[in-house]
Amino acid sequence: MVGLGETEAEVHELLDDLRTAGTAVATIGQYLQPTRRNLPVTEYVEPRQFERYREYGLAAGFRMVFSGPLVRSSYMADFVDAEARRPAC
Repeated sequence: MVGLGETEAEVHELLDDLRTAGTAVATIGQYLQPTRRNLPVTEYVEPRQFERYREYGLAAGFRMVFSGPLVRSSYMADFVDAEARRPAC
């Protein structure tokens, strides 16, 4: 989730750490403040930035990267699970 004040370099570092740990699939979505009691949104991330995060993740070796303002960790979960379990080519 992005939009809480993180830098692009911090997102890249997190993606690198996840790949090092063996993670195959990443989802990156916009933080949306659920209630007034929760942290406010610091930034609404532009769609082109989400695309850059996706490209970075794929270049880092993720099998799949879903990155967009409305993407959530359960985004296309059945498809992602089936694809992630498929042997690499």
